[in-house]
Amino acid sequence: MQIDIIGVPIDLGADRRGVDMGPSAIRYSHLQKKLEDIGHTVNDEGNIEVPIAEMCRVTNPKLKYLDCIIPMSRRVAGAVATSVQAGHFPLILGGDHSLSIGSVRGAARNRKIGVIWIDAHGDFNTAETTPSGNIHGMSLAILAGLGDKSLVQLWDEPVPVIDPKNIAVIGARDLDMGEKDNLRKAGSLVMGMEQIDRYGMVHAVEKAIERVSKDVDGIFVSLDLDALDPEHAPGVGTPVPAGLTQREAHLACEMIGETGKLIGMDLVEVNPILDIQNRTALLAVDFALSALGRRIWKGRS
Repeated sequence: MQIDIIGVPIDLGADRRGVDMGPSAIRYSHLQKKLEDIGHTVNDEGNIEVPIAEMCRVTNPKLKYLDCIIPMSRRVAGAVATSVQAGHFPLILGGDHSLSIGSVRGAARNRKIGVIWIDAHGDFNTAETTPSGNIHGMSLAILAGLGDKSLVQLWDEPVPVIDPKNIAVIGARDLDMGEKDNLRKAGSLVMGMEQIDRYGMVHAVEKAIERVSKDVDGIFVSLDLDALDPEHAPGVGTPVPAGLTQREAHLACEMIGETGKLIGMDLVEVNPILDIQNRTALLAVDFALSALGRRIWKGRS
């Protein structure tokens, strides 16, 4: 497989600074070499241009840094669309989760895709429901056609970018009240930590794959490292206790990769400032490898 690494050093979508250094931390963890070691051809496309917060203004406290996030989203969408249209696999490194407004949109250009969102949060707020105004908490809602029109429709593309019924959230455990209502009305699947604890990770991922893969041209995975328990992934901006184990996250990536339908992947919210010896970035690399074919043992059990 030809893999295109695309860095998006953005921290405008969140309150805590530092995730803009996430792409560097993930690259520093030997991402390219490890992908090449399992047989892939890798091209690092560098970073998408993103302004720093000091260059931007907050004109609407319910949509912080909107004017800078819109052009970033367009640039990311263009880079990802170019990669997918060339038959390559885009691997997008973040950066906060607002980058997915562009990455998923680019992967969905001229095709119908399903999205598996592995995250402690639903990211399904709008300006009307958000308690913070942080756009990284609105990304998935925007892709499903909800929220500010300037983000929902960056160009003249169809709305929604993703059919809400082709969306599955795995690992959620911190949902705002308005966000829960939005998810219910949209009809998206949520396999939160309660369902994972009750029925197991295999069941949760199987249900997610079944939901998002119906009548689609491919599956896109957006993995927020705060889906994991902070014990395993301390270097994230919005840690939430009682999350996925390292092994559960690996299993999810392995199962999704085995479908043969994976066409792109985000690795987001790695914050080296809060990390311990780059542990979270190393995990991000390992999860990418699991999604892209690495196995401890491929023989019969």
